[in-house]
Amino acid sequence: MKVSGDWITAPATQAVCAALTNAGHQALFVGGCVRNALLGVPVGDIDIATDALPQAVMQLATDAGLKPVPTGIDHGTVTVVSDGKPHEVTTFREDVDTFGRHAQVAFGTDLHADARRRDFTMNALYARPDGTLIDPLGGIDDLTARRVRFIGDGATRIEEDYLRILRFFRFHACYGDAEAGLDPDALAACAAHLDGLAGLSRERVGAEMRKLLAAPDPAPSVAAMQMTGVLSAILPRADARPLAPLVHLESETNTAPNALRRLAALGGEDIPDRLRLSRAEARRLTLLLNGASATLPSAEIGYRYGVTDGMDILLLRAALLDTPLDPKASDILKRGATATFPVKPADLMPDYTGPALGQRLQELEDRWIASGFTLSREDLL
Repeated sequence: MKVSGDWITAPATQAVCAALTNAGHQALFVGGCVRNALLGVPVGDIDIATDALPQAVMQLATDAGLKPVPTGIDHGTVTVVSDGKPHEVTTFREDVDTFGRHAQVAFGTDLHADARRRDFTMNALYARPDGTLIDPLGGIDDLTARRVRFIGDGATRIEEDYLRILRFFRFHACYGDAEAGLDPDALAACAAHLDGLAGLSRERVGAEMRKLLAAPDPAPSVAAMQMTGVLSAILPRADARPLAPLVHLESETNTAPNALRRLAALGGEDIPDRLRLSRAEARRLTLLLNGASATLPSAEIGYRYGVTDGMDILLLRAALLDTPLDPKASDILKRGATATFPVKPADLMPDYTGPALGQRLQELEDRWIASGFTLSREDLL
């Protein structure tokens, strides 16, 4: 079997491989780039595994006129920049001892040992520079079946890095078979290691949740997170139930997935702090939640929030109430968003000034909105 794609034949990428293979070392594409290419989805980062030691990679890259950057050299990773494109080159590794993210690793030349220390079988797929697939652990069967499984013992893989609990649910949302469901052994391992989630940095948890909620349909995975106790461990009082209706409504209205909108549907305690949201994200989350909890008609939501935020609020409100969305909601929103209040402060002065002016403007605006934006300036005055 061959792995194909423009990325694998790109001169910049082949130059990195040649720097290693010309010196007698292996250069094998591994992980996400191989997995995505086989699934026919876009390839992002390019990871290369090699039996060359990190210092040798640095020297070989320099000799080839490439730029090596020791981004993670203690763990065997050198970023080799070729024609402006970064390639993560990592020496074959085998964990000697693990303390969550602080694993002691040994460098080696054994491909199978390198494969066994990875997280999921579908991530332990390798390809030579010519695209020839190498499958040391039988991961291609799981990939073809869209089955996300830990390599070997799930508990051991999780204890090496507890973030793998969240990665398991994300990978199922992105690559798994929704009808087949989640791997029961993996679910049991995740449920048995909930305590380890408390030791993860909130930045890492937040980043992983953003990726999960941006998947086409994260609802089954998030429901499984709630069932196993993972969801409440990272986001107390969150509820997965509104997520499936929201995803359905997004599909009906041809609305692109949005992690923050979906996060608002889940709810929970101290979301900005627990997931380390940016200030802008926290403000928008508050806007969505406040808008969805208000009982404003669709036209007024469009007027006060605009079309984009207004549609998110209507989708969120419908999902939380588990009600259908008005088929004319988009048109009603646009009408409200383009409406302009016809009365200006100057129209009421000098009869009204200060707080009285603001109060009178508000009264007139409320009348105008209640009329469906039909009252004219003359009507209101």
